[in-house]
Amino acid sequence: MAAVVLVTGGTGLVGKAIEYVIEHEPEGSRFGKRPGEKWIFASSRDADLRNPEETLKLFEKYQPTHVIHLAALVGGLFANRERKMTFLRDNMLINDNVLHTAHIKGTKKVISCLSTCVFPDKVEYPLTEEKVHLGPPHSSNFGYAHAKRMVDVQNHAYQEEFGCNFTSAIPTNVFGPHDNFDLKHAHVMPALIHKCYLAQKNNTPFKVMGDGSPLRQFIYSRDLAKLFIWQMREYESVEPVILSVDEDDEISIRELANSIVKVMNHPHKPEFENELNDNGQDRKPASNAKLMSLIGSDFKFTPFEQALGETVTWFLQNYANARTGQSHA
Repeated sequence: MAAVVLVTGGTGLVGKAIEYVIEHEPEGSRFGKRPGEKWIFASSRDADLRNPEETLKLFEKYQPTHVIHLAALVGGLFANRERKMTFLRDNMLINDNVLHTAHIKGTKKVISCLSTCVFPDKVEYPLTEEKVHLGPPHSSNFGYAHAKRMVDVQNHAYQEEFGCNFTSAIPTNVFGPHDNFDLKHAHVMPALIHKCYLAQKNNTPFKVMGDGSPLRQFIYSRDLAKLFIWQMREYESVEPVILSVDEDDEISIRELANSIVKVMNHPHKPEFENELNDNGQDRKPASNAKLMSLIGSDFKFTPFEQALGETVTWFLQNYANARTGQSHA
């Protein structure tokens, strides 16, 4: 029987990237659509996954054999700081409903999307899959982090008690077309792209919070999409997998801001506000050794400058309809 793949959060950053890859890779190829395979990209308009009845109706409507579970309440540093209980409860409800419904409906496989924020605040780097539960997460986002950690706990429990094939992925910082560029809620890269755009448009300084020193690994959404498709088809363990570029590919926020200036042809350098409290964690490098040993050395990530350029081009071409938090009236 051909697979029916339900992607929750299917209209977000990663869901749109999976849809793009499925449509653009050659049919029958490693990352392309398989003959007879059906993909459903569900959004919150299709079901409020915090609600068990709506979640069940969604599963009964499409009868998925596989689920890539991306739906979540997400936000940047400040949203996580301000709304810890909301991030904890909403995400626990979403995840519990999806996993429980997949279990009772006999779904063959579920891959849930976690985040590197699940890792302990105090931990030896690089991050590796077995370090998830070695200590409490960073205080700035402990609500979201604990909700995501519980998915790994649930995956193991469902496997041990019921034999469910549930697993998870831990991406590093994702970026790409269809990102959330709303300055109030965006992650660092889309926020900086939007800030640079507004600085250019209004002839004002391009101000960047912090001193630019923190280091991050950024993964292009269309590369991540391929990794989710690989994991769905070829990975058969309950243990999570870090989906990331190599730890040697860390980029500082200063380098990122300068790259955005270059790609957007902005005439002025970014101005760093040098408030250390605004930096977040200095670095949290993650090892992709497990991933690369499994997927093979022939898998290549899109060069960063190319991926950033494609993201900026999409943002500029779709500004009127992008998630910017701006009124376009």
